[in-house]
Amino acid sequence: MLPRFSLRPATTLWPPVLLGSQFVFNIGFYAVVPFLALFLREDMMLSGGLIGLILGLRTFSQQGMFIVGGALSDRFGARVIILCGCLIRVVGYLLLAFGQSLWPIIIGACLTGIGGALFSPSIEALLAKAGTQSEAGGKRSRAEWFALFAVCGELGAVLGPVVGALLTGLGFRQVALAGAGLFIFALVVLFFCLPSVQHHKKRLKIAPWWTTFRQLRFVAFIIAYSSWLLSYNQLYLALPVEIQRAGGSEKDLGPLFMLASVLIIALQLPLARFARRVGAARILPAGFLLLSTAFASVALLASTEPAAGWLRLLPAVCFVTLLTLGQMLLVPAAKDLVPGFAEESTLGAHYGALATAGGFAVLAGNLLFGRLLDTALVPSTQAIYPWLLLALFPLCSAVALVFICRPLQRMPLMKN
Repeated sequence: MLPRFSLRPATTLWPPVLLGSQFVFNIGFYAVVPFLALFLREDMMLSGGLIGLILGLRTFSQQGMFIVGGALSDRFGARVIILCGCLIRVVGYLLLAFGQSLWPIIIGACLTGIGGALFSPSIEALLAKAGTQSEAGGKRSRAEWFALFAVCGELGAVLGPVVGALLTGLGFRQVALAGAGLFIFALVVLFFCLPSVQHHKKRLKIAPWWTTFRQLRFVAFIIAYSSWLLSYNQLYLALPVEIQRAGGSEKDLGPLFMLASVLIIALQLPLARFARRVGAARILPAGFLLLSTAFASVALLASTEPAAGWLRLLPAVCFVTLLTLGQMLLVPAAKDLVPGFAEESTLGAHYGALATAGGFAVLAGNLLFGRLLDTALVPSTQAIYPWLLLALFPLCSAVALVFICRPLQRMPLMKN
């Protein structure tokens, strides 16, 4: 039953609201940000190095701030932080739309990241609580809710660039204004649909966010898990290198990204149900082994001359398929395990720490692999080594998670 409309905030959380939010957020994000580099180069006439710096600052302002966003959510409540995140992203998009010089553009790009860092861990924390209640009531499991969350996000990621491409003929500033309008719409809807903080007679004790890092097993968990984001980010860094080695062009990227999206939309929920039967603590190592195999599949052919016709893209297709399958297995399972480490009052900080660790891994890994992957641009023996090194990180994570997750195999739904 749909929640009854009221001019007051909702009193109970309806999980599909969170799924719809992720869908709308990703449309608003992917309609604007993929076209930012083109705007900076063609309209702002910036150099490649400066463009890379701005995009890097935007990414780091989001991933690096996730722990802060999660901690603020724990302290002040998810609803107010989600609404603030939407508002900050609106301001960021408006700066991108109306900025006439470099500094407003840089600040706007960073604000779009900070906005995401506020609302993303808050929404995940709310979904974890709603999923726990659903599972305890014999309904859809928490892992299945996170799988549906991923599907909705991927649908938004597919439609977002289409919306952006339709508007690019009007100019990037109009695209940014449309993105701002979409987040204003989300802000209004979430104001009425997200429940306000309930004030109980026994107030919830708020632990400082840094206590998250006092749990050595959780610290080991997020370090091991961080190789997922490093691995998945290679769709943007390493995949174009393999396409060039195979004699392809940037036009080949579109169908490969579409392949990843179709796999997620079609298989995410069935794989989440399979993972639930196997157990999250057991499925995580398997997911990381798939990531490692994805890189190894490219290494096998990196030294050989590419095949003729469409077969030249076979290593890239194997890479995208295995990487996406591994992601679909491990991401909902990992997010399902986080409440096993957390008190309810620190759930947002724990989800924030999970994402922030991945952000640092991507920043450090891209600095390392950006130069090493230059040796993989042409078929040679040296082209094998970057791919084998990339395969090593998720392989180490798979081994580490066998030991880290062993005590969690009979994890309760949520700590009290």
